[in-house]
Amino acid sequence: MNQQFNEQFAAASRQFADTAAQINRLALGNAQAVYALQLAAIEERVNATFAFWGEAAEVRDMEGLKTLMPKGVQVARENIERAVATSQEVLGQTVKTQESIGEIAKSQVEAVAQKAQATAETAQSKFAEATKAATPKSK
Repeated sequence: MNQQFNEQFAAASRQFADTAAQINRLALGNAQAVYALQLAAIEERVNATFAFWGEAAEVRDMEGLKTLMPKGVQVARENIERAVATSQEVLGQTVKTQESIGEIAKSQVEAVAQKAQATAETAQSKFAEATKAATPKSK
């Protein structure tokens, strides 16, 4: 009996470790994709902002400043739009990853439920056989 328990425990531990590793791979893949999205957005916006500041440093009169102001507003608007778009992409990526993790958890629960059902049915049939064998037959 002890050997059977040890085997069941070892099998359950292996299954748990495999599932945890699979979930960790998904989570780390998501983190990598999210960081890549955010880093690309930051790099793009920093380049645009520094280009604007380079133009601003070259302005020497009021006319130049008047033409620079709309460009500054444009850069600020694009920065905000890109931040919002990146946030939406990150959210979408994270939702997909969480759905995948949920599917893994669901499959694990279903597998355990099927195994428990099979064990319960086996125990029920053995109990019925034992009850039938223990009941005295009437003559």
